[in-house]
Amino acid sequence: MTAHIPAGRRPLTLRSRLSLIAVSIAALLMAVLILASNAIVRHQLDQRADDHLHTRAGAVASTVDTTGRQARVVEVPNDDALDSDVWIYAGTERLEAPPTAADDGPLSQIADTLAAGRRPHCVTAGDRDPVRLCALPVPGQAPATVVAAVSLVPYRTSADTVLHATLALGAAMLVLTYALTRLAVRRALRPVQAMTEQAAAWSTQDGDDRFGTTARPAELAALAASLDTLLDKIRAGMRHEQQLTRELSHELRNPLARIVAELDWWRSRPRSPEETRSAHAVIDDAATSMGTICDTLLDEARGAAATHRGPADVHAVLASLADRSSPPPPVELRVAPAAEHLMAAAPGAIVERAVSPLMDNALRYAHSRVSVTAWLDGASIHIEVTDDGPGVPAAFGTELFQPGRRADPGDGHAGAGLGLSLARRLARSADGDVAHDAAYGDGARFVVTLPSG
Repeated sequence: MTAHIPAGRRPLTLRSRLSLIAVSIAALLMAVLILASNAIVRHQLDQRADDHLHTRAGAVASTVDTTGRQARVVEVPNDDALDSDVWIYAGTERLEAPPTAADDGPLSQIADTLAAGRRPHCVTAGDRDPVRLCALPVPGQAPATVVAAVSLVPYRTSADTVLHATLALGAAMLVLTYALTRLAVRRALRPVQAMTEQAAAWSTQDGDDRFGTTARPAELAALAASLDTLLDKIRAGMRHEQQLTRELSHELRNPLARIVAELDWWRSRPRSPEETRSAHAVIDDAATSMGTICDTLLDEARGAAATHRGPADVHAVLASLADRSSPPPPVELRVAPAAEHLMAAAPGAIVERAVSPLMDNALRYAHSRVSVTAWLDGASIHIEVTDDGPGVPAAFGTELFQPGRRADPGDGHAGAGLGLSLARRLARSADGDVAHDAAYGDGARFVVTLPSG
């Protein structure tokens, strides 16, 4: 199923995806760090406020006399700043209170509650303008308590300032992370972009270009090697298809020419019923041969030829080829009768298509004689095709079975140079082979070897 992309919406590039992933991870880590750091800052500021209160309460406690039966406050010159926001208790009796605090106000009530507790502890009062109150028992014979208060607004403001600063810093870091990640990913993907442009250029032209061993990161080098292997397979498949097309055209030429010749001969003048039946038989045989050629080559291309092992009557196949051949004057085609009944462990169509190109070449180049002989040698059957023509040039021997190669393209004979390569490939598909006897001096000699069945 193909994913549907809404109109007007472009898919994210790999660079954008990686950048967003990096920013998302950075944002998560930044959020954790900001929350943790601000929690620590607030705790430290609260601890500092408590320390400040305890210091003030201790200073005030030094002005309280608890040696008598009841605690009393010793007046100290210029103690107005010291007594600001401080409550002093003798037991639960309030001795002094801040001038700005109402006797029944919420802060005084909380201070009374803290003084009654007889243990050092702190509480926070208020939400919008929070105030921190801490109680400090005064040691001595008479019970006394000092309660000091301080506004937490400056401390909260400092914490909020730190929070806003860290948020701004975090936002700046995320923007910087996104920009740097895009630049880094872009730089890292330059080899991929270069490979993409190479592949796009190769798609418009034929060639054997490869990504090769250009210096790349290890991952891209492995990708390039895999793509080169894939290109080799694709181009091998394309060459195989092109070769199959050429071979089909090459092999179908003769039976098609027989059909055309018979039709031209039949239409040239009125024919008797017997001549018409004979022409029909030739056309039918040529059409059957064309079907056999197509099936044989397609089976070989699919690798299915080796699954059908015959057996095939070698002499019958050679006799059929001789009957369909038309040697040009004054060439004589002779098929020697086999000394025994030879059965090849290969499909008859494979035997026919392996020998046919050799006979066609021999008839094309022979001066006066073409001979076809078959014999058994152990577990192999040999089919020899010889002619008395000019033979194969010694310098061309290494290229003889290469598809599309001819010793002399301008020799006046038609041909695409595909017959010999096709004959060898078909013979080898049946565990046989086709060989040229370079030592034969009276023309050309080719030998087809097939397993006996």
